[in-house]
Amino acid sequence: MGERTANVVPGDIGVTMKGLAKVIHGRHEASPETSYTARLLTGPEDKLLKKVAEEATEVVMACKDDDHDHIRYEAADLVYHLLVTLERYGVTIEELAGELDARHR
Repeated sequence: MGERTANVVPGDIGVTMKGLAKVIHGRHEASPETSYTARLLTGPEDKLLKKVAEEATEVVMACKDDDHDHIRYEAADLVYHLLVTLERYGVTIEELAGELDARHR
């Protein structure tokens, strides 16, 4: 586990997800030597997919510990890695939103 984030305040999930997706998309232009995201986008597929599984497991373990701040921290890691995965495979967050919207109509 990384160092817990200090001074977290509530945000707007839509604005946050759109902004993060935009940054991730822009990392296609970055050097894999200097950008972790660029390495995930262009490196071996299994490295990214294993990272998604690892982060999902860490969310589960934080939930088992019933540790609110740890759950939030690990969930953020999972969402980031999931957004990188979606970018790598060409699924936009708008498509994801459409999928989720269609499920609750």
